[in-house]
Amino acid sequence: MIAGRTLTVLACLLVVAALVVPDNLDLLGPAVFLRIPVEAVVGVALVLVLRRVARTIVAVLAGVLLGLLTIVKLVDMGFFVAFGRPFNLVFDWSFLGPALSLVGNEVVTVILLAVAVLALLALTTWAALRMTRLAVGHRRVSFKVVAVLAVIWIGCAVFGAQFRDGAPFASRATAALAYRDARAVGSDLHDKSAFAQQMSVDAFRGTSDDQLLTALRGKNVILTFVESYGRVAVQDSDIAPRIDAMLDAGTQTLKSAGFDSRSAFLTSSTTGGGSWLAHGTLESGLWVDNQQRYTTLTGSDRLTLSSAFKSAGWRTVNDQPSNMTDWPEGRFYGYDKLYDFRNSGYHGPSFSYASTPDQYTMKALQDAELSTPDHPPVWAEIDLVSSHWPWAPLPRMVDWNALGDGSVFDPMPAQGKQLADVWSSPANVRAAYADSIQYSLTTLISWLRNYGDDNTVLVFLGDHQPNTAVTGSDSVSRDVPITIVSKDHAVLDRIANWNWQPGLRPGPQAPVWPMDAFRDRFLTAYGPPARH
Repeated sequence: MIAGRTLTVLACLLVVAALVVPDNLDLLGPAVFLRIPVEAVVGVALVLVLRRVARTIVAVLAGVLLGLLTIVKLVDMGFFVAFGRPFNLVFDWSFLGPALSLVGNEVVTVILLAVAVLALLALTTWAALRMTRLAVGHRRVSFKVVAVLAVIWIGCAVFGAQFRDGAPFASRATAALAYRDARAVGSDLHDKSAFAQQMSVDAFRGTSDDQLLTALRGKNVILTFVESYGRVAVQDSDIAPRIDAMLDAGTQTLKSAGFDSRSAFLTSSTTGGGSWLAHGTLESGLWVDNQQRYTTLTGSDRLTLSSAFKSAGWRTVNDQPSNMTDWPEGRFYGYDKLYDFRNSGYHGPSFSYASTPDQYTMKALQDAELSTPDHPPVWAEIDLVSSHWPWAPLPRMVDWNALGDGSVFDPMPAQGKQLADVWSSPANVRAAYADSIQYSLTTLISWLRNYGDDNTVLVFLGDHQPNTAVTGSDSVSRDVPITIVSKDHAVLDRIANWNWQPGLRPGPQAPVWPMDAFRDRFLTAYGPPARH
């Protein structure tokens, strides 16, 4: 008897908790569990007026639906932390692979996740059935309770009653979530045709090869994405003073070596993750903010920066140092050579997600593509991943001549900060993020100082802001710094009308462009104007 009542109470608590819990950890607090969920009031009222078979069917369907919506809420919580937005039911399945790559045993993880999903669905279905039996078994009392709760809910909703933390007493969180996602799915399914229409417009379609990038002939142009290098690193944070000082010192160091630079901001199409979306946006001049758009783009013949350089006579290469598998999209971008972990020659340790330290990545590019006398001009897109979440442990800079096959890094993972220490507090997380950004940027500055010459043009930028563990909010901007560095003043003179700021550090008044504007402005600045 006692066990049965206990199970019934637990079932009711599970249903109510699943209904009132929000999908954002920032909104989660004790007050949310004191709210009246309208879904429970309506659900109990419905089963009270249905016949036995119908109410059993309704209870089972409601339990399964509640379980599915609870799973969506849990996934949303993770996405709000990582990307500052909820999970997209149409586009975001592509994030599953990168997420699993951070786990040691992907097969075991998938099995455990499947078991957890099935268990949750079974629990919510059981809880809905048990709550239904309780309501029907005490029909008269249940009608009175439902009537009283309905009146209270309506009154609270009309007058906007809420707890001190702002949580409304009259809850409709789960119904609102279902409505939001249903509308989003409908809208997202039409996005493909809208994007196809955008792709059909290209100011540079049909531009002859000899008219592309004429002002950069003979230059080695290196486009480098610095993982998670966002505005938070250089402005309006406790991180910024350290990174700003390092960038200002780097500006002077490079100036003494003959380099000059200009900086600004681009607004990324993604935040917290999904680097490939930002890469596609910058390269194509199209706003690529979901996987469907990326897939459509990479299946097209759209002119990208990389394919433009290839058409204009450059040798085009790409290096994704943490990639362990083939990358079919490389054909779309028009690369002559693809480098990844498998052919980089690296035999050192990994640093969490970053299988290869940034310094080794830049040295490998130098040795493989830029050191041979009389080599053709090179266009390279390089991903620097040492600043990828979770920011521990991190490598340290070493003498460039001592890099070898990377074995010099062997002792560093054990000597650096460990995950448990870094993630013990928000301040430690931000400090570790700053350490990683400083390492990546120091690598670039040092590489330029040691290997850059009169024909080197370096464009480096962030792919997106870091996740909310660093930014502290899912409402911050999506801006990322971007910098162009060259010894040849003619290169920077071509972008004088961009009004970018001198130096490696963009200030608060630096121009801000959408990331998809960069391709056309770059091709226009360094070649004949586009035809409209």
